[in-house]
Amino acid sequence: MPDNISSRIDLYYESLSKGHKKIADYIRANYEKSSFMTAAELGRAVGISESTVVRFAVNIGFSGYPELQKNLQEMVKSRLTSVQRMEAAKRNDGRDFLDSAFSADIETIKKTLDGLSREDFYGAVSAINSARRIYILGVRSSASIASFAAFYMGFLYDVVLVDTSATSEMFEQMFRIDENDVCIAISFPRYSSRTVKALKFARSRGAKIISVTDSAISPIAPLATYLLLAGSSMVSFVDSLTAPLSLVTALVAASADEREKDVHDSLEQLEQIWDEYHVYRTGEDDK
Repeated sequence: MPDNISSRIDLYYESLSKGHKKIADYIRANYEKSSFMTAAELGRAVGISESTVVRFAVNIGFSGYPELQKNLQEMVKSRLTSVQRMEAAKRNDGRDFLDSAFSADIETIKKTLDGLSREDFYGAVSAINSARRIYILGVRSSASIASFAAFYMGFLYDVVLVDTSATSEMFEQMFRIDENDVCIAISFPRYSSRTVKALKFARSRGAKIISVTDSAISPIAPLATYLLLAGSSMVSFVDSLTAPLSLVTALVAASADEREKDVHDSLEQLEQIWDEYHVYRTGEDDK
């Protein structure tokens, strides 16, 4: 059974009733607009009943209209503007923002864990521990996760956090990348074209690519040697990247676990440096 609504429509289209074909045609022509609509609103737009819309969703393999709508929103969210994201959040969730945001993150983390490829995850861990150098990049909202990964990996590995503020600087930092290196790229809707360009360059040089993204249809998914999928959700116009952060945390921890002695030695040296230069506050500072 295809997961994408477009593929499901293609699969079932010839067997659909006349009314259901009208719905399918409308959705095909208005993906972004349809993603905001309730079943009743979609029915009015097409000129049929709300119950017919619900039956259409079931007939193409969804449990009901809410699942169809969620699938549709997942498909179009990479193209939604910030204003459209606010509108989607307002129309589809009337709950308190705290309840809405935390519930969405909990559900997304569970789905990420259930759907994650263990083979790709541990393949990525092995690649990291075999690499000469690790390049990490993330643009815009993904930059914070890239910085987090680089901070902790920098304790143990030779890490380059790629400056993605300008395309020319990005390639200047990456021009030495080759088959001995790994590039970890993090990209979520709305996907950055700079990330795609950088990965194509890294792949052309033979580097192993670890793509951390939300979907197999993400533009960085086909470039991956190891594909790590983590769900993201929208809280108003804000991208919630809680699940990707959890995944990156697990990736760093699992990689370090394979080099426990090296980690211990590195941290022991760092603790001495931190203590000597008073990097962290201690109880003595309050006296």
